[in-house]
Amino acid sequence: MEGEYLNLYQELIEKPVIPIGLLPPEMPERRLVDESWSKTFEWLDAQATKSVVFVGFGSECKLSKDQVFEVAYGLELSELPFLWTLRKPNWAIQDHDSLPLGFCERTSKRGKVCIGWAPQKEILAHKSIGGSLFHSGWGSIIETLMFGHTLVVLPFVVDQPLNAKALVDKGLAIEVKRNNEDGSFSRDDIAKCLREAMVLEEGEKLRIKTREIAKVVGDLKLHHDYMEAFVKFLRT
Repeated sequence: MEGEYLNLYQELIEKPVIPIGLLPPEMPERRLVDESWSKTFEWLDAQATKSVVFVGFGSECKLSKDQVFEVAYGLELSELPFLWTLRKPNWAIQDHDSLPLGFCERTSKRGKVCIGWAPQKEILAHKSIGGSLFHSGWGSIIETLMFGHTLVVLPFVVDQPLNAKALVDKGLAIEVKRNNEDGSFSRDDIAKCLREAMVLEEGEKLRIKTREIAKVVGDLKLHHDYMEAFVKFLRT
């Protein structure tokens, strides 16, 4: 997945570059979630395989009200099933202030919004999840790709823009476009990107490629062998 970058870096610094693998997390043998999440997983159980978009921007990205609302309207326009885990923004007084008026009622038959902490690994491992709209943080990239989900990236801070560019260059993600002047993004483009990634014919290459890369990212033995080789290098 990163071979050409590692080879170039080794050439530039003229020293050995030893890959240690992507360090994907190991999944528990059984679903470890709080009882408060039981109804949400029952809802996921009832959805078609690979049909649901998981939406999550973690706790480090502080989205403005306009940004959260634009994501919400984009999900609504996409007409796709979704599960959105949303940390209550600091500008919201009550939980319901976090979303556009009437949004939950209008989308209740095909989507869920869960405010607060979420068991992300267990959600991504569920058979009904087929894609993810997220900030392209590296940990979330690995957790998402190991299950072969399609990626729609909306980067905000630190390494996220660089990660997003690498994924797009490799044909592993679609990036939501931003306005060059103020960095804003539109609900229409969010809906367009989600539909292309999840259901439209022009996104089929992306879906095939993410399923293929899952065999590498999710191969725990492969990454263990990388680490073993690194330890062996240190000992010699």
